[in-house]
Amino acid sequence: MRPLAFIILAFLQINLVFGQTSLKAINLENGDFKVGFNHYLASDSTRTYKRIFDWNNQSIPRPIPISIWYPATHTAGDVEHLSILDYMHILKEEEEWEHLPNDQILNWFEFPNNLANQNHLKEQVNAAYRIHAAEGKFPVVVYAPSYQASSIENFALCEYLASHGYVVIASPSRGAENRFFEGGTPKDLETQARDIELLIKEVQKLPYVSANHMATMGFSFGGLSNVLSQMRNENIKAIVSLDGSIKYQFDTLKKSPFFNMEKVDVPFIHMAQKNIPEQVLIEDKLPSELNSKFEFYDSLTNSKAYRLKFHNLTHSHFSTLGVLLKPRDKRQDKTDAEIMESYKLVSQYALNFLDAYLKNDSVALNFLNTAHSKNGMAEGLLKYQTKEPQVMEFGFNDFNEMAAKQNYQELYALYELSLKKHPSLELAEGKLNNLGLQLVFDPKTSGYGINIFLLATSLYPNSWNLYDSLAEAYLFLGDTSYAISNFKKSLDLNPQNQNAIDRLEQLKP
Repeated sequence: MRPLAFIILAFLQINLVFGQTSLKAINLENGDFKVGFNHYLASDSTRTYKRIFDWNNQSIPRPIPISIWYPATHTAGDVEHLSILDYMHILKEEEEWEHLPNDQILNWFEFPNNLANQNHLKEQVNAAYRIHAAEGKFPVVVYAPSYQASSIENFALCEYLASHGYVVIASPSRGAENRFFEGGTPKDLETQARDIELLIKEVQKLPYVSANHMATMGFSFGGLSNVLSQMRNENIKAIVSLDGSIKYQFDTLKKSPFFNMEKVDVPFIHMAQKNIPEQVLIEDKLPSELNSKFEFYDSLTNSKAYRLKFHNLTHSHFSTLGVLLKPRDKRQDKTDAEIMESYKLVSQYALNFLDAYLKNDSVALNFLNTAHSKNGMAEGLLKYQTKEPQVMEFGFNDFNEMAAKQNYQELYALYELSLKKHPSLELAEGKLNNLGLQLVFDPKTSGYGINIFLLATSLYPNSWNLYDSLAEAYLFLGDTSYAISNFKKSLDLNPQNQNAIDRLEQLKP
């Protein structure tokens, strides 16, 4: 018996009849940049891998095919743009069927081999190979594909973001030891999360990247892995979920040893498919809770979160290949025109979310925070919800960051001001003692450490240990007289302080 998670993943990719679409009809409004594209093969030497269809026992370093879309300059002269067929060549490579004849692509990868899809392969896209990157530093989007999918599955959205000033990097979702996942297991989750983290390292090599402004964007299973990556990587400043499995497989995430909801403290947007009709739930033996349950969203406490449900999209329509090539399901899919309209809207929300939180764009933030009907959109396209993060407690680390910004000067005044704003603030004696010694023993910050101890002894005037540490700090800095007076103060508070007894004996004239 196959696990329920696998059945759900399989269902979410299924459609049954087909129609007419085109890139031109989707009509994404490109930004000010041309779109450059690069694709190459990297490898992870820390993991071994076997190509299944080579039919041998040879292990190789785990290959990581990488696709990158980036903002490019307007070039004088002609530029040869890619076609969808060029992207499908990348799909062949990533599926390890590099030599598959082009006329077999649609059949082989389970797309209807009809005239409409054959014509799609000839369509020109916006990207061009290896043209010059635009001047400047651009924020990054790390894209995580759906279950066992290609890096190029959402190429129209990736191009759209690049034209608006983003570097988008992606690799295929594949198993740890070979091309295939196990069935949406915790191991598969960890494998893809590690791939995301490898891409983060890889993209930082590019000279036109602003590594401090980075988001992840994941579709389906990739929308589960990108959350795990953010939980353990503070470089990730925002999360985009394209009907991510974070809604459907939260229990899988909970099994990770790195699971920690408190770590999800960055803006989050989830764009979901419409409700699955009761007929489909019954016929495909799916749990009805897929329509309503969203435990991850309900559990968010530290994140500004957006939850959108698109009434004209089923799961596969959150990817370019799904919109253009996937067959339609007569039981639930909308018309091609409605699907393309909503895919465009998904792209606009993704762009505005990224602009708001990676570029601090107030216009984009207003777009997000305004009811969709006020944004001039057709009624009935989506359901829109938001939630605010809970107020975070102001703690020791926050106080230390503020103290550092003012070079640890006037600390008692800062403490009083902080306590007035945050009455629950507690500067623990042990933490102050530890911080003071760390600062003192660093030649660049020794004076700062003395100031920490002066604050600490004012807050804890009966602490013999703080006076002992303050004396050690003065002694380290060569100020013998202050060292002696503070060792004596420590000894007055604790006559059994052997360190003070020994130090005072050593310091006798």
